[in-house]
Amino acid sequence: HIDRLLPELVVQVHIIKINLSLHNCYAVCISETLDSKDLKIFKVSANGQVVQFALGTKHKFKGSPLEITLPFELSRGQHVIVEIEYETSPSATALQWLTPKQTAGKKHPYLFSQCQAIHCRTMVPCQDTPSVKHTYYAQVSVPRELVALMSALHDGQEPDPSDSNRVIYRFRQPVRSIIVLRIKEYVDEAAFEFSETETMLKTAESLAGPYVWGQYDLLVLPPSFPCGGMENPCLTFVTPTVLAGDRSLAGVIAHEISHSWTGNLVTNRTWEHSWLNEGHTVYIERMIARCMESEQLRQFEGIGGWKELQESVKEFGPNNVLTNLVTNLHEVDTDEAFSFVPYEKGFALLYHLEELMGGPEVFMGFVKSYIQLFAYGSVTTEEWKNYLFTYFKDKVDILNKVDWNGWMHTPGMPPVKPQYDTTMADACTALCQRWVKAKEEDLASFTEADVKKLNSPQLIEFVALLLQEEPLPLSHVKKMQEVYQLNSVKNTEVRFRWLRICVRAHWEEAVPLALKMATEQGRMKFTRPLFREVYNFSKYSDEAVKTFKEHRAALHPVTAMLVAKDLKIDG
Repeated sequence: HIDRLLPELVVQVHIIKINLSLHNCYAVCISETLDSKDLKIFKVSANGQVVQFALGTKHKFKGSPLEITLPFELSRGQHVIVEIEYETSPSATALQWLTPKQTAGKKHPYLFSQCQAIHCRTMVPCQDTPSVKHTYYAQVSVPRELVALMSALHDGQEPDPSDSNRVIYRFRQPVRSIIVLRIKEYVDEAAFEFSETETMLKTAESLAGPYVWGQYDLLVLPPSFPCGGMENPCLTFVTPTVLAGDRSLAGVIAHEISHSWTGNLVTNRTWEHSWLNEGHTVYIERMIARCMESEQLRQFEGIGGWKELQESVKEFGPNNVLTNLVTNLHEVDTDEAFSFVPYEKGFALLYHLEELMGGPEVFMGFVKSYIQLFAYGSVTTEEWKNYLFTYFKDKVDILNKVDWNGWMHTPGMPPVKPQYDTTMADACTALCQRWVKAKEEDLASFTEADVKKLNSPQLIEFVALLLQEEPLPLSHVKKMQEVYQLNSVKNTEVRFRWLRICVRAHWEEAVPLALKMATEQGRMKFTRPLFREVYNFSKYSDEAVKTFKEHRAALHPVTAMLVAKDLKIDG
């Protein structure tokens, strides 16, 4: 029960009921251990009887185990209702409380949850691992001028009998899923931008099988939302930074739709195997682009993904084990391990296998079969690989030649670089190299026409290529702004890269623009690199730290924690 939404951070009292079905137990007394972090536990009861509980030693990022002792004998198949009365902390990392001034509308406070990867334990005592899935039923009480949404089917609403100024929303999630608490100002723009969503969903069904979740809703969150999107069952969260009228939105929506199969329906058993979620999702996302647009576009997106992978490997270091496809996260905070590696190294492996096995139609047949086999469950890399060999039993000799250790357990870039069709990329590469090789006397040869012939994805690719080169001279960057007017481009993917190019060239006028973009939204993909670029411009390192500290409270807790590490503050 969310008692109230207030402008300030508030401590809430909650009651959760857990139905334990003991299928493998025989007439014994047992204890149940749940994950928790910064929760204040008041009382625990089982079938109405108060029971003993204890919080174990607190781990620096995992929190404290909550051990509940059940005092009565249990039989196989017996159901037990465990009721926990507890209080969350105002600093719960799963929850971001926004004051009215931190929202687009400026009228009401706002609350959203972001539980991936292991933050659910700061909101609900639970088994906080992707290997455990639940059905659930929930009631949420909110002021009547607000709306509650969850990753579940809406099951009705009614006035709160205890307060006529409040409304109770009911939700049910009948499909076992991984366990989520609108902004009106974005509705008109979003309705236009999301017009292709139904087509994407139908395309995904034709590729991966029936959509099992009953409904598919999109919710545009406040600018501080730390991700591009989040694949909550029934309810995809989307950052407003994608509302820019270009294919970056289509990519985000296609990605989150694809997670309905790879991630929500079939789930990596532990976060060490997160590539199974993300690599397959990127693969299906790009297959959707292939079906709706062209194979050339899929190839072009593969080229862009390879560059994202190169940047992640460079950031971590080529020998860092966190760039393995299958990682070892023992004593590693999953937030600090996050990168594009599982997305793009995973996709590169699947695309490589596609080439070996007979093409996209053949390999998509395997992906669909894999989804059907492991639906509603969780899976490890070894189980995925075993099924791959079973499905392609007539091509085992080819699969045996794959450098599995190089792909799975070796840091750095993959052992094989896919050969993509460069038709759409060639114009971007040519323009990039013109700028890289240009001397001062060549700058007059650049005109507005250079970029007019590029579409949005190609413009993003052009500036992304420039970021892989040595910093351009300041004279070149100023000329680029003069002829291309990139400061006025609304596309956030272009603007983000362009501002990094400017700061790297030590164009001082770009510093306030970069810091403005870093703080007016909180998407980690943009905010972290922008702060890092300004911090690395030694003249403005202190300004980066000062700006971050001024805006820290408006950032999501995970974003704030990671930026603080980037800027070498807080130890």
